[in-house]
Amino acid sequence: MKVDSFPLLMVLLFYLSAFITILIYKNEIAKKIAMCSSAVGVVLSFFVMMETVRNGSFIYNAGHFEAPWGIELYVGRIEGIISFALMCIYLLISWSSLYIIDAEVDESRVKLYYFLCNILIGSVMGAVFTNDIFNAFVFIEVGTLASCGIIVVKNQKENYLATLKYLILSSLGSGLFLMGASFIYSITGNLNLSYINAELSKVSGDYPTVILIATGLFTVGLGIKSAMFPLHTWLPDGHSSAPTSSSALLSAIVLKAFVLLYIKILYRGIGVDSMEIELVFEILLVLGSAGMIVGSLMAIAQKELKRMIAYSTVAQMGYIFFGIGLGTKSGLAFAIYHIIAHAFAKSILFITAGNMVKKAKSKYIEDLHGIGREMPLTMGVFTVASLSMVGIPILPGFVSKWNLALETIELGRYVLLAVVLVSGLLNALYYFPFVIGGYFRDKKSGELDYSRRLSLKERIPLYIMTAGMVYAGAASNEIIELFKAALG
Repeated sequence: MKVDSFPLLMVLLFYLSAFITILIYKNEIAKKIAMCSSAVGVVLSFFVMMETVRNGSFIYNAGHFEAPWGIELYVGRIEGIISFALMCIYLLISWSSLYIIDAEVDESRVKLYYFLCNILIGSVMGAVFTNDIFNAFVFIEVGTLASCGIIVVKNQKENYLATLKYLILSSLGSGLFLMGASFIYSITGNLNLSYINAELSKVSGDYPTVILIATGLFTVGLGIKSAMFPLHTWLPDGHSSAPTSSSALLSAIVLKAFVLLYIKILYRGIGVDSMEIELVFEILLVLGSAGMIVGSLMAIAQKELKRMIAYSTVAQMGYIFFGIGLGTKSGLAFAIYHIIAHAFAKSILFITAGNMVKKAKSKYIEDLHGIGREMPLTMGVFTVASLSMVGIPILPGFVSKWNLALETIELGRYVLLAVVLVSGLLNALYYFPFVIGGYFRDKKSGELDYSRRLSLKERIPLYIMTAGMVYAGAASNEIIELFKAALG
């Protein structure tokens, strides 16, 4: 079997696993199926990544017809590396979910939960690999419904409200995306990104306004889905109220797939040579900068741990849009690298936070004082991920922020440099107090309860995530160079 068919196999793998999961009788078997499918996904994505690293990009036609009539998957080094990273993170999140999902989701809904997770991951992989904006729209829609499902599956009032808000705003984003696709189709007659780019190189001078409108619609549509400030309003409620593993999935994987799709449309479809794209870059810079600052300020104001981490996601997504908005190959490479950096760190933060909240039976930060002495190893993992988010060398969060700062100096845009520095300081102002309180502050009442510590089998996926995050930081030069080479 050829490696070029593996991307399609990955999509089919998760869809088929989902339907098998919902048909079986026992929850334990559903969990094993989820673990097996994610493990196979890691293996397939590894071969895809190695193929792209060694031999460059490849195209796979799904069916007998070639593009523009048939369905085409495009897999470059960026898609290969990102898909492998996301699949590894999904495997580890699934592993962690085995020990916490029964406490958060009713027994009768556990099978449904894993059904939705597999549907979601299959859609995410489809969005990462597709080279067609209509198929991307289909994957977005299916993924959005599954995302709503893994929030509302918890079956509490706050989950229903959060899901309703997410569904309404996400539907608006889908509609805008479809309108953008319609505008592009009206002037190019194509939905395949490669063909769109070729046609626009011929007609862009005739339709500058249409291109600008379409780009704006894609920006707002996918901006809603990837929590770009100020379109992020659904995220804090959705991510903080969802089951722990859902929060990790949504923050670490789903947002990243949507922003990667946006990058593909911008660079591979519309093309950055268009004069109109400069305005879009400036808007992305402003919104990215605002997200970095306001997201952090909102995180500082939170009293609930998961809600603080959710607002931190808004700030971190700001870095990604900031990097895109710089409009340079290096800035884009650093933004894509930050996708990996944030995915590892945020999955660790949500999983550890969920376990601490579960053991302490409180979601409030002040009730978690002293939790570091009760759960030292879990808190240690949380601390390492926090340090990455703040930007401490050699961790990946530092690498992306440091390089983004250097890029602003290279461009002579010192106001943007100040934004990066202030944002990093604000990150410290909400992560450090929690870590310090966890280790050194006394509990409001009661003795320390050392029985809250996680078992070794619960901690192993967290250790592997942390090792993966540290490796991503140590190998940052090689990864970023691969991204730069892929961008041409």
